[in-house]
Amino acid sequence: MPAAAPCADAPDVPDLPDAPEAAPRPRARNAAPSHGIAASNLEALPAAPGVYEFLGDSPLPLYIGKSVNIRSRVLQHLREPGEARMLAQSRQVVWHRTAGEIGALLLESRLIKTRQPLYNQRLRRSRELCSWQLPPDTAHTSAPAPTLVYSRDVDFAATDHLYGLFTSAHAARAFLKDLALAQRLCQVCLGLEARSARGCFGLQLRQCDGVCVGREPVAAHTARLREALAQSQVQRWPFAGAVGLIERDGDWTQTHVVRHWRHEATLDNAAAPHAAPVSTPQGFDLDAYRILVKPLLAGQIEIVPWP
Repeated sequence: MPAAAPCADAPDVPDLPDAPEAAPRPRARNAAPSHGIAASNLEALPAAPGVYEFLGDSPLPLYIGKSVNIRSRVLQHLREPGEARMLAQSRQVVWHRTAGEIGALLLESRLIKTRQPLYNQRLRRSRELCSWQLPPDTAHTSAPAPTLVYSRDVDFAATDHLYGLFTSAHAARAFLKDLALAQRLCQVCLGLEARSARGCFGLQLRQCDGVCVGREPVAAHTARLREALAQSQVQRWPFAGAVGLIERDGDWTQTHVVRHWRHEATLDNAAAPHAAPVSTPQGFDLDAYRILVKPLLAGQIEIVPWP
């Protein structure tokens, strides 16, 4: 196609001065945050289960995390604008391989407690726990009230009829109050209110079925309470002693030695009955319990007896 001829009537256009150099654009809101981690460090990350640590100029870690794919999870961190402050201080990522996810969870929990990373809020401190205890059915003339017990006094791993795990008495009472409102239970009978001849305050608001004034049988109230609490029952340790939890990755086997919901040791391709214990706080370990209770009781992990 021939080029279009210039228009004869078009006025001459004067030369324009050079446009000023464009100012640098601010970084987009969703741009990846900057960091000081070498590309070779990131390229070496394994696509396998384990724990990773973001390190800065201090010997203490900035952040500790776990994943079934260390490489993928660390690279995801590098794209998170909300983590810009932590990433700006990061100089290196170190990792610890595990044979499976449970090993990664247990190792993460232990390292966070012992190394106290700056940006981990969850799991940082061991906590004294309390729980509601409601003994089994007996002949009651009045509705039984749960008793608040503490892990410093009671071995939660070896005690029956515990419901809920709380880090404060305030949280425990808030849980029981919410349960009372949801199930129309009497807060006087639960020990949450002072006893009154007119019954509980919930009765006046039509939030209680009236066991406190004899309108509801004690047995019915107690049965409703037990049914509601059952959803939060603390599982007693189901073995006589320690067991080994087995995870495999090809030829590599890790055995996690656990006793009373506490992680005692992890062994690689070995079954030494006198393995050195891991460094964990004493007492009932809430984090280990939460990690282990479902896969162990549901038969989702291989279990072997331990001497």
